[in-house]
Amino acid sequence: MDANTAGGVQYDRWNENNINMNVEASQSTMMRIYNRACIGTTGIAVKTAGALAALVSIYIIGYVTGYYVHRC
Repeated sequence: MDANTAGGVQYDRWNENNINMNVEASQSTMMRIYNRACIGTTGIAVKTAGALAALVSIYIIGYVTGYYVHRC
């Protein structure tokens, strides 16, 4: 075993020119929309707004249904 090969394992050096930091360009359109709308602080805001809209719509449907059922 050579002392220069460090056990036969070769390691490549870190090359800044070799790294693709532009991850969004390599993703599909659906993944970009998902990442923007469902992950992070924007995702939390979208989920909160969706939950609030669902609760309000259920309340309105219940109110209108109750009105027509009990208007006699």
